[in-house]
Amino acid sequence: MKTLWWQTVGTGNCHLVLLHGWGLNAEVWNCIREELASHFTLHLVDLPGFGRSRGYGAMSLDEMAQQVLDAAPPRAIWLGWSLGGLVASRIALNHPERVQALVTVASSPCFSARDAWPGIKPEVLAGFQQQLSDDFQRTVERFLALQTMGTDTARQDARTLKSTVLSLQMPEVAVLNGGLEILKTADLREPLGALALPHLRIYGYLDGLVPRKVVPLLDALWPQSESMIIAKAAHAPFISHPAEFCAALVALRQRIL
Repeated sequence: MKTLWWQTVGTGNCHLVLLHGWGLNAEVWNCIREELASHFTLHLVDLPGFGRSRGYGAMSLDEMAQQVLDAAPPRAIWLGWSLGGLVASRIALNHPERVQALVTVASSPCFSARDAWPGIKPEVLAGFQQQLSDDFQRTVERFLALQTMGTDTARQDARTLKSTVLSLQMPEVAVLNGGLEILKTADLREPLGALALPHLRIYGYLDGLVPRKVVPLLDALWPQSESMIIAKAAHAPFISHPAEFCAALVALRQRIL
């Protein structure tokens, strides 16, 4: 039976939906949940097939976006981290009337390196897909370790991510493979250029998965969007720099209300 896990907390007059990244679940937001719930009505979601959202197989980006949208409030700020950024972006493109603002965190419209575009080499993502079949848990742990490399709090942040994964039942290999396939193939660079919504992009300067070289390229491609780089953060800036991260979201709320 398919069940999308969804929890609503807080009483703010502005709705904020949080979408997590690959391999994880909504528990990853625990470090900022209390702070954000004092400013927003917060919607915590386990993406289909992840965490407590059981019964889903591998899905396309459009399918995942539609499943999440079906359970969402009529209008909200949509925030997506990493893979979740692609899901939130697809929702904003398909149903802009449901989106007050789009926030993408350590996310790229095109995660794969191609031509002159900086990103993850497709063979690296393909390697992770292959390794999932061989050593499921170790592969997920390696991917999580990549997300915190280089930060002052790297070990502690990696432990936080690992405990988030291990706190719930692991996703099925097919679901994890499907998520990697989205990261490998999605390219929303062109359609997001026409998005007429407030769009805040938050990056970590030390991010090894979404290189900071994409920031000026997207600034040029999407002049209507706003970018912010957190200096000593990597792929999980809300874990390493929660105060700076939350302040940016509260400032966005003040601008759009």
